[in-house]
Amino acid sequence: MKRIYNKMQEGKSVSFLYFLVLFYTVAALVWWGILLLRQSHQITGFEVQNLALRIDSLQKPVEYQLELQRIEKDEKMRFIKYLGEGLTFLGILLVGAGFVYRAIWKYMKLSRQQQNFMMAVTHELKSPIAAAKLNLETIRRHSSLDEEKRSRLIDNTIRETNRLDQLCNNILLAAQLETHRYQLFKEPLNVSQLMESDIKEIGGRIGTHTIQASILPGVWMEGDKLMLHIVLSNLVENAAKYAPKNTAILVKLFESNKQLKLQVVDEGPGIPDEEKERIFLKFYRVGNENTRKAKGSGLGLFLTAKIVEQHNGIIHVRDNKPTGACFEITWTDYSIQTA
Repeated sequence: MKRIYNKMQEGKSVSFLYFLVLFYTVAALVWWGILLLRQSHQITGFEVQNLALRIDSLQKPVEYQLELQRIEKDEKMRFIKYLGEGLTFLGILLVGAGFVYRAIWKYMKLSRQQQNFMMAVTHELKSPIAAAKLNLETIRRHSSLDEEKRSRLIDNTIRETNRLDQLCNNILLAAQLETHRYQLFKEPLNVSQLMESDIKEIGGRIGTHTIQASILPGVWMEGDKLMLHIVLSNLVENAAKYAPKNTAILVKLFESNKQLKLQVVDEGPGIPDEEKERIFLKFYRVGNENTRKAKGSGLGLFLTAKIVEQHNGIIHVRDNKPTGACFEITWTDYSIQTA
């Protein structure tokens, strides 16, 4: 909490210092412009005085007027020159300042997201480790535990270590996808069978929600089996995090307008409109680490969007009526084979 407060104060200090320097620079530029105009006016005055000494305005009025007009024209040209150069410099300065501020803002935003990510990952790492440690210590201290309790503790320990393993895999996979070091192993897949088996495995793992599946049979497409499993797993687990316990999560694979669609629908609080595009960014999570209660690292939906993109699909989220969110993936490159 103190670290987050310090980060906020640091961000405010940087912004204040930035605008202070920018204001000083613009003010100095304006002041230099005023000094140059005053100097130009003084030069004009000296030239007029010198003109009066060189040419008698009464004896040579035409020559005097022509020279006076030249002096006034020179002053006008200097004014245009100073104004043009000043405005050009000011424009370049403001454009450069805009780019600098944008870079600073992006850096601060990324820094905050990474800070949230580190806090979330630390919590996500410590929780399964603490739970597994407690279960193992319970088994060691109470050797007289009956077989059912021992089995339940061991199952819980395995579940927590699996959760820990999945988090580590997500972190590594995110780094590989961003640096293009992960090569998809695409092969012809029976997506319908893959989804059905994955739903059974995921349903046994989350336990707190009922998964209602409606899977169109005989759907085939080129894809990476492991990556498509991660997509479905991330979407269902994301729904389970935010939807109330004992509610249903609907998973649908169907064809619509010659397009293959996968929908994961929950009955949670939904996602605000201003957050719908941001949730697929790396490290981004709705809310902040102090207000959100759901576990997560901010990598699940980022990975999902990346994998869908690599499978030539499109993912977006919309509201589920009357409450909740509907994540929908659309593919156009597929086939349906009937027996």
